[in-house]
Amino acid sequence: MLLPELREQVCWGNLMLPKAGLVTWTSGNVSARDPRSGYVLIKPSGLPYEQLTPEAIVILAPEGQIVEGDLKPSVDAGAHLYVYRHREDVHAVVHTHSTFATAFAALGRPIPVYLTAIADEFGGPIPCGGYARIGSDEIGQEIVRSIGKSPAILLKNHGVFTIGPTVTAAVKAAVMTEDVARTVYYALQMGQPDEIPPEEVERAHRRYVEKYGQR
Repeated sequence: MLLPELREQVCWGNLMLPKAGLVTWTSGNVSARDPRSGYVLIKPSGLPYEQLTPEAIVILAPEGQIVEGDLKPSVDAGAHLYVYRHREDVHAVVHTHSTFATAFAALGRPIPVYLTAIADEFGGPIPCGGYARIGSDEIGQEIVRSIGKSPAILLKNHGVFTIGPTVTAAVKAAVMTEDVARTVYYALQMGQPDEIPPEEVERAHRRYVEKYGQR
């Protein structure tokens, strides 16, 4: 069996999505790219999370051919593969339809930097890209075109995509996207919050990246 350790990571990442309340039924997916072979590992299409095992993860070549696996890959595989082909720094992609973030996506609205948590985690607003059709390269193209330096993007009328250098980083970005979207939604019910000035966003994000956590 190819890439057993990366299979474990991708399986773990996928199982974190229902655990964190980011998906319902079989929606959502996590993928990762092996930096040596270029192979992409992704959740099978429509497989219930409780049935997901490392052995069930599908391995794809960079252009989409199945290298190993008995099940069909996620219908979002094309979007993931496009991102990997055009962003060499990205080694994991997550897709969810988490409730509060997707509410902003339904309106085509980015999430401004109303919170220090947004400044810290994202370094700027969470952008919202345009509508893109499922089942082609369009979603991947819109992600690459519109995500900028953010680790997360909303896609109009669709949901959330996050990227990262590792599965953990991309899953964390998806969790934090929903967390800040929920807070901003409730804040907007009470009034109009002020945006944090860009220079303070930059300072806070730099400090978070350089100082937060253990070294």
